[in-house]
Amino acid sequence: MSEAASTRVALAKSTTSRKTARRHTTSPTGPTALLPSLAPLLHEWVPRQRWFAGKGQPVTGFSLVAATEILPLDAAGTGPGLLHLLVRVHQSSGRPPHPQGDCYQLLLGVRTTLPPLPAGAMIGRITEGPLAGRTLYEGLHDPRVADLLLERFRNPGSLGPLRFDRAEPIPPGLTPRFLDTEQSNSSLVYGDALILKIFRRVFPGTNPDLELPLALGREGCGRVPAPVAWFEATTSPEPLTLGVLQPFLRGAQDGWQLALAALAAGRDFLPEAHALGRATAEVHTALAAALPTPPLAHDRTRHLVAGMVERLEAAARAVPALVPYVPGLRTAFDAVAELGGTGSGWAAQRIHGDLHLGQTLRAEDGFWSLIDFEGEPARPLPERRSPQPTVRDVAGMLRSFDYAARSHHPWNSEWAARCRAAYCEGYARAAGSDPRAEPELLRAHETDKAVYEVLYEARHRPDWLPVPMAAIQRLAAAPS
Repeated sequence: MSEAASTRVALAKSTTSRKTARRHTTSPTGPTALLPSLAPLLHEWVPRQRWFAGKGQPVTGFSLVAATEILPLDAAGTGPGLLHLLVRVHQSSGRPPHPQGDCYQLLLGVRTTLPPLPAGAMIGRITEGPLAGRTLYEGLHDPRVADLLLERFRNPGSLGPLRFDRAEPIPPGLTPRFLDTEQSNSSLVYGDALILKIFRRVFPGTNPDLELPLALGREGCGRVPAPVAWFEATTSPEPLTLGVLQPFLRGAQDGWQLALAALAAGRDFLPEAHALGRATAEVHTALAAALPTPPLAHDRTRHLVAGMVERLEAAARAVPALVPYVPGLRTAFDAVAELGGTGSGWAAQRIHGDLHLGQTLRAEDGFWSLIDFEGEPARPLPERRSPQPTVRDVAGMLRSFDYAARSHHPWNSEWAARCRAAYCEGYARAAGSDPRAEPELLRAHETDKAVYEVLYEARHRPDWLPVPMAAIQRLAAAPS
């Protein structure tokens, strides 16, 4: 029997377990015994994963939110089983907005004998509990498990607390492969036709990476791949978005690599930056048509500025090199607060939220697409879903051009300045308004982004700290 046929048989068998699965688990993995038996292995494995957000704080325990056997184990344990777990990870210092611990999605394979898998996929051998004697591993690395997930999307419906939805037909015969390049999420590519993004750290509420591409698809905006299918958990009043299946843009190159290649070849990036500005403006225009656009009134401006000031002060406490520039940086935020206090307001709408060159793809014909609408994963989901000024996305892209230029030696500041101007010109051509026409708001958002970069680089990549610090010096010295 072929692998695909075996998967279809396993899927049919697992359907008979759905009635039991509605209790959030199927036998033999009863919720009382399951998690304690896996906890020793997870305690070692979870903190080492790139998608784990709680690095630096000890893990003190786990609590089970939901457990579902997507592929039930056979009696002999020879075939693979697939456990879907939603697990809350408790740490010694609970961090807002979830002081009781962040919730993570785990897709765990269970076998008696493992097939050939990457070394990092192994979690360990289970020594006690209902699965004693079997081996636990990262299920996404197993082609049979990956096939099974795609079959679930082909046959949408509910399985316990999991709900699978599909918007488009899914072709057969798509061979899966795991992409080993993610940080906050995990991805599977199916036959260079589809890509499945699995969200690891999940929150109640629709993830913007599902919500916004669906809205853009309804508006007919072709700049963002429309979701083909998705799945959610119904363990809380609001659904938890668990994964999104989208078209895979075969042959497309990301903007970051294209920019670095242009720098290495000694050529400018102006046509690309201009076209990328147009693409950004088209996405913003479509989002404004699809979703509400409340004004950024005085109270919301005050709240916006307060958040920027709070992040600046927190970053200065963590990175002493930032302290001398705080007064100059504060003037950028004070200027926005002053304008807001005089009655000046700005438009707000849904935006990308974490836009940079690495979140863009250019097809072979030169067409630009925007991807990864999740927003900054470190920020609370309600904040990522709130309407904001479009210049926040623009500021993120302007900072990205600066990063690209600084990564090349010798540093070419003029290259970055020309790209920034071309991007804004392309944006203005499509939107009808130039983001540079709101200098106070643009400077404040670019300052806020640079402060975020300083904190990130100080914690994770100290060698890169001079890149955002150069922007800090420039922005602190800018006229108020």
